[in-house]
Amino acid sequence: MFTFLKSIFDKKTITQQNSDEVKYLIVGLGNIGPDYENTRHNIGFMVLDKIAHERGVAFEPARYGDKATFRHKGRSFILIKPSTYMNLSGKAINYWLNKEKVDISRLLVIVDDVALPLGTLRLKAKGSDGGHNGLASIISVLGTNAFPRLRFGIGNGFSRGTQVQFVLGKWQPDELETVEPLLETSSKLVVSFATIGIERTMNFFNTKPSKKKSDKGNTDITGKQPDKP
Repeated sequence: MFTFLKSIFDKKTITQQNSDEVKYLIVGLGNIGPDYENTRHNIGFMVLDKIAHERGVAFEPARYGDKATFRHKGRSFILIKPSTYMNLSGKAINYWLNKEKVDISRLLVIVDDVALPLGTLRLKAKGSDGGHNGLASIISVLGTNAFPRLRFGIGNGFSRGTQVQFVLGKWQPDELETVEPLLETSSKLVVSFATIGIERTMNFFNTKPSKKKSDKGNTDITGKQPDKP
């Protein structure tokens, strides 16, 4: 088992051009600008930054977002951090799917989720928007909810009427103790998704948080998250 996993996550990249290379579009959702850096809503950006750091690549400005690429075991990974703001995420994703000619089954969207406790990762092949404006935009533009997404639990530690402030708030030091190891786990999950497929990756990586006292605050988390348009 160890040898199998090591073969998947070996960080040595492939430098030769391979005509049979398959492209994967990995999109982390978030809002651009310093006011949104290191906020819960920007966990998608944080995961992509972690991947880029581990792979030794840098993001550069591109159409509708910042872009970085790397190659691994015959797969080409296209990392996109949309610059459209959360509510128009679908515009950026639709553009890059068409430009790079990536099949929707090889799209992976990384998104925050207040419906999941902090410390939870959930990879899914499809699903509703769950009240998330970014996912709602993508579903509306693509005309389908059948695309893979990685839901990164941020918890629901907010009182009624303060959800917006919570999701757009900065991570607290005690939360980062949980979040930072999961950034590395998420990086491995992305590589696994493209290497061994979504079903086996779900079996390996979908996690449950440690049993502890429930998050405080409102459990009504179905409302839309109003973000900057």
